[in-house]
Amino acid sequence: LFKRFPTAEKLAKGTQEEVEKIIHSLGFFRAKATNLRGMATAIMEKHGGKLPETLEELTALPGVGRKTANVVLGTAFGIPSGVVVDTHVRRITNLLGLTKNNSPEKIEVDLQKLLPPEEWINFSHRLIHHGRRICIARRPNCLGCPLLSLCPRVGLKPLEGPEEKPQAEKRAVTVKTGAKRGGGGKKRPTR
Repeated sequence: LFKRFPTAEKLAKGTQEEVEKIIHSLGFFRAKATNLRGMATAIMEKHGGKLPETLEELTALPGVGRKTANVVLGTAFGIPSGVVVDTHVRRITNLLGLTKNNSPEKIEVDLQKLLPPEEWINFSHRLIHHGRRICIARRPNCLGCPLLSLCPRVGLKPLEGPEEKPQAEKRAVTVKTGAKRGGGGKKRPTR
């Protein structure tokens, strides 16, 4: 997208079809293309081609909500405007017992009370990464989680349940049973 449209001005002048073709692999690509072009037009017309640096101005752009505005302000400008709450942050903060809320706005308020502003964006990025790699929604890898000793696992079944055993039994290691170098190993499941 940025190779074809490196500036807001060029994106605003791009056609709907051009933008759709570039982002077609994304979900809701037609609506996103419309919003991208509308956002670029608004940046040109209302902000002189510069990306706004306030939450209010960013959320007034087409397709930009609080989550996106917080990411842009925190990452691009170093402005701690809020905690980014996506599906991963919502799920993990509930599992950790940091909030009992489900609405992103209420979760953000709860987390802002717990964290200093300078940690808001990094905390969000870390939880999002953790949710994509380890604490996966359908099958969290609790046994491989560095937060296991801290996590009350709110809403999850106990670890000794059968839902965790197949995952642990899948791993195998080579155990040397003979004195020969490089041979005689047998694969045995670990626990």
